[in-house]
Amino acid sequence: MHTFIVVNNLIIEQTIFRMYITNIQHLLDASEKMSKEMPKEVRELIGFLSQIIDITTINLPHTLTTTDVRCFEKGCHGLIKTAFMPKNEEIHWYCPDCENEGVISGWKLTKWDNTPKIK
Repeated sequence: MHTFIVVNNLIIEQTIFRMYITNIQHLLDASEKMSKEMPKEVRELIGFLSQIIDITTINLPHTLTTTDVRCFEKGCHGLIKTAFMPKNEEIHWYCPDCENEGVISGWKLTKWDNTPKIK
């Protein structure tokens, strides 16, 4: 997000970055469902994050790779890029249009986890 401020008659562009750090387990109940008491905005964010987990765990790309998931930011139409970070098993996502980004942990063994299951 870009904002402009005026200091001593100079216009200065200020960039504000948003980083969402999410452990998906903190947003779900024991049955991996969203609580009906959650505000609509939180349910929409969980829906967005679950799409990110679902699409990223199919191939586990190690570099930011464009997905078909649209950014959730109001007015943004960017396509989200995602990468799997094997060191800490987190998913990094990034919108190149509005520059929102985030990291998702706690996704393993959720219903959106598409990694091969070891028997």
